[in-house]
Amino acid sequence: MKGIILAGGIGTRLFPLTKITNKILLPIGRHPMVYYPMANIKKCGIKEVMIVTNRSHIGDFGSVFGSGKGCGVHITYAVQDEAKGIVDALKEAEDFAKNEEMLVFLGDCIFEKPIEYFYENFMNKQKGTGARVLLYKVTDPERFGVATIKGDHITEIEEKPEQPKSSYAVVGAYLYDKTAWDKIAKVTPSARGEYEITALNNLYIEEGTLEYDIVDGKWLDAGTFKTLLEAGNLMMKADSYYEE
Repeated sequence: MKGIILAGGIGTRLFPLTKITNKILLPIGRHPMVYYPMANIKKCGIKEVMIVTNRSHIGDFGSVFGSGKGCGVHITYAVQDEAKGIVDALKEAEDFAKNEEMLVFLGDCIFEKPIEYFYENFMNKQKGTGARVLLYKVTDPERFGVATIKGDHITEIEEKPEQPKSSYAVVGAYLYDKTAWDKIAKVTPSARGEYEITALNNLYIEEGTLEYDIVDGKWLDAGTFKTLLEAGNLMMKADSYYEE
């Protein structure tokens, strides 16, 4: 399995901090934000990682990680020339991960507790086939992709709906099998002009192969000043979960 960290975008909600560096390199507690997705990928036993970022900041990530040898992985870097959505960024990893399963992480996705259970359920319950997502109950679901759950299954995911059908947001860690690339090729731009990860997940729902877990502990999207502060305070206390 390959690990992919998506760190593109221009971080407008965190300007002017993002005028000087990538959002994913801002501090969360004692570490740059990117430390946590990388730590989660490592805890799942994945050794090959790609970081997809924009042209302006690719050197900054190289300064943090280099080849990855210092943290026990091998890192490949790729550039997303334009911020056209998560699936568009993911396309940059096709040659890197074409013939393997992949754990895809949004770089600003902060989990209080490591998510090995998510990986283990995908490999053991699903035998590494289909896709798996993480859900978290939120108070503002209209900001996210929202899952409609019936029994043990997700029947639909709506992207930023005006009238959400549930309070369960699909958060930024995804597991996909080798068929993802055929589905990615079918994703077209949304009304917002972006290639949405929700569209990819719904293709798995259509074939009945998308499963889910509920996040263990707290989750934050550290993309605003408020949540950046909350994430820093949370991880100052939760760092012990990530100690090796």
